[in-house]
Amino acid sequence: MAVEDHKNLVEILENLNQVDVAKCMNFVSAPQAGAIATFAGTTRDTFDGKTVLELRYEAYVPMAIRCINSICSSARASWNLHSIAVVHRVGTVPVGETSVFIAVSSVHRVDALEACRFLIDEIKAKVPIWKKEVYSNGEVWKENSEFLERRSELGSKDAGCCGKKVEIKEQTKKSCCGTKVQVDDQGSQD
Repeated sequence: MAVEDHKNLVEILENLNQVDVAKCMNFVSAPQAGAIATFAGTTRDTFDGKTVLELRYEAYVPMAIRCINSICSSARASWNLHSIAVVHRVGTVPVGETSVFIAVSSVHRVDALEACRFLIDEIKAKVPIWKKEVYSNGEVWKENSEFLERRSELGSKDAGCCGKKVEIKEQTKKSCCGTKVQVDDQGSQD
């Protein structure tokens, strides 16, 4: 599913489709852009000494697209940007392949670089995309530490990507779309 909005390209790719880096680069390229900053998140082959076979992503796609577009708007409000492309895969992503790609163009490199970092940090903290690591000897849903840390730091402040208030009470946390996340004593999500 793809959405283009005011010089933004936001895609959530399903069914083993790979990220088209050239498409993203072409989208953000422009004669007035003196800089293009990129970030590519890839599946690595080990984690904590365990052999990783693949990652499996799940998402609430309509909300993910809405959240990413909101994050793009926030980036535009903070930096002088020309174009933004954000592509995230869902489903299986084998070792060595790209799961998320971000490209940002601007007149100057500082704006492009800072916005690119902001975008990946905010996407990891706010967007309803979940990751399972599949190992040679098992699998585990990965806790999105940025998401939980952000909510803990902000308490009941406006922390959601969609402008919703997020209430945090002892063991129950709400995501930006209002979904409650139960956290056990070890910090893992139920």
